Amino acid sequence: MVKIRLWQNHSEQNGTLENERRNLPVFSPGGQPEKNHGGGEDQRQKNVREIMKELDSLVGLAGVKKLVGEIHAFVEIQRRRQREKLATEPQVLHMVFKGNPGTGKTTVARIIGRLFKEVGVLPKGHLVEVERADLVGEYIGHTAQKTRDQIKKALGGILFIDEAYSLARGGEKDFGREAIDALVKGMEDHKDNLILILAGYRQEMEWFMESNPGLRSRFPIHITFPDYTTTELLAIADLMLKKRQYHLSPGARDELRLILEETRSLHVHSGNARLVRNLIERAIRQQAVRLVRKGQVSREELMTITREDILQAHESSPGI
Repeated sequence: MVKIRLWQNHSEQNGTLENERRNLPVFSPGGQPEKNHGGGEDQRQKNVREIMKELDSLVGLAGVKKLVGEIHAFVEIQRRRQREKLATEPQVLHMVFKGNPGTGKTTVARIIGRLFKEVGVLPKGHLVEVERADLVGEYIGHTAQKTRDQIKKALGGILFIDEAYSLARGGEKDFGREAIDALVKGMEDHKDNLILILAGYRQEMEWFMESNPGLRSRFPIHITFPDYTTTELLAIADLMLKKRQYHLSPGARDELRLILEETRSLHVHSGNARLVRNLIERAIRQQAVRLVRKGQVSREELMTITREDILQAHESSPGI
């Protein structure tokens, strides 16, 4: 398990007040005190505030934000308690993310990695995203080595395993079982330097946890990512377009709303934000085709996505 650990000041060893000021106590599971780079504690707090602000700026996900906020608060208070030489509580921080595609699981995992780096839980905080094919080999012994290689890449950060339930679908003789065993061993061998996040559809992940009783106790934090509402998907579309300096015309917004509502009613797994991103990217290409044929265009036309662009994007979308 990943333990929250506050490393002792080197000043206790060399007796210098200057070193005590420089090496503010931070906890790091990597085996060495995490160094403060330039800004010290004030900079760390500023970085944490910016990361939490980024999390809060995500559309929807109220329950997810609340739980991440609780985890951050717990870690921060353990830091302060240990600074005051009070008893601290070790915390297992391996997680299960349950939800449909496009609900923000990978985005939140990246934010958590950066947050954990700033509060000293992880020395690097990077995210290594893998799936079954990256872990499971073709012959006996191959899987364990592939899994160890991915763990090595993720040391100091987060190993994010998408569709993790697929590791247990092949039965007793499937090499996926070997991958699970290698992951569990890696969690023990690097318990202070690695966090695992298992992700996938809600029902499949619940089945996966039940299929291997030893996993549930190792992953005590379960976060459910709900599907976005149509209003939230429209807000996501607005953010995507704003970042690219585009906007929807009133007719385009109405058409996009209709498409989203229709898709959500026809498909159990509608794609959520991925569906919106694909539609927006296709609409931008359709706008480019429309405008290049026109010749001379205004600044406003270059920025506006019309109903026609959205319709053309929808018609060219496979499987929608």
